[in-house]
Amino acid sequence: MPETVPTSTASSAASTPPPRRMTGVGRVLVVVYAIMALGATGRSFVQIVREFDDAPLAYSLSALSALVYILATLALVFSASERWYRVAWAAIVFELVGVLVVGTLSLTHPELFDHPTVWSGYGIGYVLIPLVLPFLGLWWLIAHRRRRPTAVSA
Repeated sequence: MPETVPTSTASSAASTPPPRRMTGVGRVLVVVYAIMALGATGRSFVQIVREFDDAPLAYSLSALSALVYILATLALVFSASERWYRVAWAAIVFELVGVLVVGTLSLTHPELFDHPTVWSGYGIGYVLIPLVLPFLGLWWLIAHRRRRPTAVSA
């Protein structure tokens, strides 16, 4: 059987699918972010519906963390796009700052947090996953930095 040889490297390069960004660790990271999004959304929904007046700050922060986890999940999934890559950076940096600020305030000024939030005590109620997750997310974004095409000189 004769072997077929491509006539043009440009046409074969065009037909080759781009490498997938979301493999291995990236998929696990997205799954963990999605689980955190579901957990934080469910928690904040129940807290806000049942007892919002008991601790409005804490429950609002839980709702905010849910939105951040949802946004980070979507941004990581679509991070092959330059815009979503930037959104992922913004969401994960916001998450990290939120965890550090709320975690610190919940320990130094516990009177501000009558009830725990997702980020209280650096996420101790979630086995410190909220503290570790943004560092892993930022590491993944750095390791999978978008490659910008370089200009080819003629």
